[in-house]
Amino acid sequence: MKAAMKAREKETLGAIRLIQAEFKRIEVDERIEIDDARALAIMDKMVKQRRDSAKQYRDAERPELAEQEDAEIAIIQTFLPAQLSANEIDAMIDEALAGIDTEGMAAMGAIMGKLKPQLQGRADMGEVSQRVKAKLGA
Repeated sequence: MKAAMKAREKETLGAIRLIQAEFKRIEVDERIEIDDARALAIMDKMVKQRRDSAKQYRDAERPELAEQEDAEIAIIQTFLPAQLSANEIDAMIDEALAGIDTEGMAAMGAIMGKLKPQLQGRADMGEVSQRVKAKLGA
């Protein structure tokens, strides 16, 4: 935050303040101390919200607002772990499938429950869900 202030990067500073405000809001509302896993989940949710907003702005022909959301996404993602490649995600799905007894769509919940903690902040869970459905043959 200090580096962004010294460099006079208004967009970066604004995004950092948004992250801090969300952390503080959750700490106060839920009366908890945020750990690393929860911080990843919060930032992952923030990225998802901004993607949805950017899509809505583009649909409403407001590209300047969509670009602002995209800039915030890029800044928030700098604080998230590196994104996994498609091959790495597929390998993790295959590993989770091997440990599940049920087959077909009945296994979807168990697989996603097993994958979510491992992939939180490292992959788009919507994309992971689509890949799991494809592997299950749905």
